[in-house]
Amino acid sequence: MQTTGSGLIEVSHALNLTSLGLTVDQERVYRHLLRSPGEVPADLSGVDVRAVLDQLRDLEVVDDLHHPAPPAVVVDRLIRRRVEQTSRELHRLSSAWVMVRDLVEEQLRGRPVELVERIEGGDSVNRRVWHLASTATETMNMKTRPRSRAEPDEKAEQAFHRRLATGLTSRTLVPAASLDDPTQRAYALRQHAAGDHHRVSDHHTRQLLIIDRSVAFVQLDPADQWAGAVEIRQPGIVATLVESFEAAWTRARELDVPLTTIERQVLRSLAQYDKDEAAARALNISLRKYRAHVADVMTRLGATTRFQAGLLAKDRGWL
Repeated sequence: MQTTGSGLIEVSHALNLTSLGLTVDQERVYRHLLRSPGEVPADLSGVDVRAVLDQLRDLEVVDDLHHPAPPAVVVDRLIRRRVEQTSRELHRLSSAWVMVRDLVEEQLRGRPVELVERIEGGDSVNRRVWHLASTATETMNMKTRPRSRAEPDEKAEQAFHRRLATGLTSRTLVPAASLDDPTQRAYALRQHAAGDHHRVSDHHTRQLLIIDRSVAFVQLDPADQWAGAVEIRQPGIVATLVESFEAAWTRARELDVPLTTIERQVLRSLAQYDKDEAAARALNISLRKYRAHVADVMTRLGATTRFQAGLLAKDRGWL
């Protein structure tokens, strides 16, 4: 390090605040204020000190009286700001894969990909959807019932389950009335168990599928699922549909998945035994496994205490 005539220290460290987002001039002024709080540098060749101080105030590195924030606070703020910037940049870069997919689509179709395209017929829609879903990382699905005539065959369903097992995130929203049908309920439970997270809405829902928050499919005719769909890639429209789905998802309730035999036994044991060790021995499972079951059941019930879990279980008819 070298000292300038104004008393400012020239920073030559390999690791300094510039690596966290400050400019060289901002760091030099901040270090000066650490040594002399409130004392504005009188001379800094080629630098508008007042402008630098304004920048530091905007970054919450110094206050209005030119007193510096503590180093630990400054570093923490700069790290958080840098992480947020990096996160935004990663999101922007990841969106580039959408361009790759569009280019591939253009190559396959032999024509430009349209931002809004009408697709005639349920079979054509299914082929387009399953082609895109085969490489997707996230799907959002809103249905009028869990399973429709347009659902894929058993082989395709198994392929979907394999995608779920290898990282695909999928959420599906279905209306409560559709679950009165035992076949529909069984299908929803099967998909939910495979990793397609289902929630139930007390309101009527429309057919909507969003893939990777970049492509949406909306049914052409609400009364005829075989009429076809509109494929939408226009970013503003897709973003609006994503917001609508998220709002409906937040209002919906969890799918009431039946308890397994061991989960029922664990719930009963909460009222029968004072100690986890005794309960685990009675159920002939390890203490670690028992506590894992207890945590899972409490999460499903939304309970914060074991006593509350017992009350909620009784209310739901689980005990």
